[in-house]
Amino acid sequence: MKRALITGITGQDGSHLADLLLSKDYEVHGIRRRASTFNTSRIDHIYVDPHEEDARLFLHYGDMSDGSQLARVIREIEPDEVYNLAAQSHVGVSFFQPEYTGDIDALGVVRLLEAIRKAEVETKLYQAGTSEMFGDSPPPQSEDTRFRPRSPYAAAKVYAYWMVANYREAYDMFAANGILFNHEGERRGETFATRKITQAVAKIVAGKQDALYMGNLDAVRDWGYAGDYVKAMWMMLQADEADDFVIGTGESHSVRDFCAMAFDHVGLDWDRFVLTDPIYFRPTDVEYLQADPSKARGKLGWVPETTFEELVHLMVEYDLSAEGMTLDEARTKAASL
Repeated sequence: MKRALITGITGQDGSHLADLLLSKDYEVHGIRRRASTFNTSRIDHIYVDPHEEDARLFLHYGDMSDGSQLARVIREIEPDEVYNLAAQSHVGVSFFQPEYTGDIDALGVVRLLEAIRKAEVETKLYQAGTSEMFGDSPPPQSEDTRFRPRSPYAAAKVYAYWMVANYREAYDMFAANGILFNHEGERRGETFATRKITQAVAKIVAGKQDALYMGNLDAVRDWGYAGDYVKAMWMMLQADEADDFVIGTGESHSVRDFCAMAFDHVGLDWDRFVLTDPIYFRPTDVEYLQADPSKARGKLGWVPETTFEELVHLMVEYDLSAEGMTLDEARTKAASL
């Protein structure tokens, strides 16, 4: 039985990846931060008491700011694979917390690399990169595209990317960078634009919200489904040699497109409800991201399975369900708005 360690297991990607690895008969260990409230809702459906005989999911306290804890967990678990998904991952927030973002997203990766190196554990590392690293480089963006980060978050991720590449070459570590373009789904955090949109659709139909305030509606992104993208992470660590891969759909849509499709799914005209607010505009923004995933398709055999329309509809219907409505019921209510 293979043993995997996931940092950030309670996040969107971490929970999807845990699902995938458990389905492949892994023993899965996850690092979570200590909090005064339970923050495990995304993995509650797979969690069992560790005392149970068939338990294969185990959680450990830790933080990317504490190298000694990371080293202790690595030594105790001796994982075959490590997936580093922990991060301060909100681009907008990184402008307000640049030092914290750098400490976790950049230096935290160095702490993890050092923990693996010094423990002398034979393991493979996946590092979560981001399309934001490309910044304003012209699309489509591939593994050969120049990095031009335009946020503290993106800059921290660029540092992490090059440290992973350096440790791979300097210490012969199996360390792979996944440069993932925007990936969303029903487990996406509520402060992210896509989930903010689909929740607003549900709440407006339910009569709990009057309008949706957004920032740059003209920003263009390559959106896919998170459940598809974690498969690419796993595939990278099954390869014979460590390498870096761009993961995306190869198609792009604007935030305006996302709004239009989400509202239209319940029969509403989006521009009656969506307003812009300067507070949501960033000091520097990325206008156009579109992946060239041909390397991942050719070398890994990875292709996305979920279309943009399917993604948007999936998210809207999930949030309608959270409001106690079926799609048909929502369309009936929307007709009277």
